[in-house]
Amino acid sequence: MSTVLTIAGSDSSGGAGIQADLKTISANGGYGLCVLTAVTAQNTKTVTAAFALPVDVIEAQFAALFDDFEIHAAKSGMLADHERVAVVAACMRRYRPPHYVLDPVMISTSGFPLLVADAVSAMREELLPLAALVTPNVHEAQMFAGMDIRTVADAVEAGRRILDLGPQAVLVKGGHLEEQPGTDVLVSHDGAEVIEGEYLDSRNTHGTGCTLSAAIATHLADGVDLSTAVHRAKQYLTEAIRYGPVLGQGVRPTDHFFMLRHTTVHSDTPRPLGHVMHEEAAR
Repeated sequence: MSTVLTIAGSDSSGGAGIQADLKTISANGGYGLCVLTAVTAQNTKTVTAAFALPVDVIEAQFAALFDDFEIHAAKSGMLADHERVAVVAACMRRYRPPHYVLDPVMISTSGFPLLVADAVSAMREELLPLAALVTPNVHEAQMFAGMDIRTVADAVEAGRRILDLGPQAVLVKGGHLEEQPGTDVLVSHDGAEVIEGEYLDSRNTHGTGCTLSAAIATHLADGVDLSTAVHRAKQYLTEAIRYGPVLGQGVRPTDHFFMLRHTTVHSDTPRPLGHVMHEEAAR
C-alpha cells in the first residue's frame, strides 16, 4: 500500500484540510499520514478562528514520520504564514519525498485568509521550486503569474509563467474560469494539456482543492504518470461533488466515499476504493 503524507491544517467541519485529505487518500487506495500545521474553527458558512502550530511541533511530526515510514508522495495545503512555509520547505528539502504536490491555499471559500500576505513570496521562492506539481485555482494563479485569467488561453499562459518559477508542472484549475468553467490546464516542460470536464453547478464544493491535490498525490504514489494521475483525480472529484451530501447551511462538503453509497460492486477480491470507482466509471 502506498503511503501519502498530507501537510495541512485541520478543518473542524471535516470537509477540507487534513480531514478531507485523509479521506481522499483512503478512497483512492493509499494510506494517509499527516503533519498538522494549524487548527481552524470553521463550518460550511465561515472560518471563525485559526491557530498556527509551533514550528518545532511541525518539525517533530516530520521527523517522527520519516523515521518510521517510506513515504511515496506528499502534498501540502494550508501553511498559514512565512514561518510555517519556511519550516515545511526545510523539511521537504531534508526528507525529499519522491513526489510533492503543492496546493497553494491562500483563502477559504468563505473569504477567510488562510495564508498571510507576506507568505506568498516565501511560497513562491521556497516551495514552488520543490514541487512536482503546483495546483493553483484561478485566483491563486493570477497572484503567481501576475496576470488576469479569464480564458483557457490565459490559463495556459499563466501556467507557463508559473512554470518559470521552478515547479516541474502546473495545474491551473478552471472552476472559476469565465470561459469553459470546469476545464483545467496542465502545463509542463513537455507542453500544455487542456483537460475538459463536466462543470457541476453545485453547493458541494467545500474542500475541492484539498481533495483534488490529495487524489493526485495518491495516484502519483501508485506510480502512474502525471497526466493519468490528474485525469483520475479530476474524475474522482467530479463524482464526489455530484454525490455531495446535504449537510450544513453554507458551502457543503463533497462525498469522499460516494462509491460506498452509490455503487454496487460484486467481487471476491478486496480492492482499493479508488480502483473500484475507476472500474465502475468505465462501465
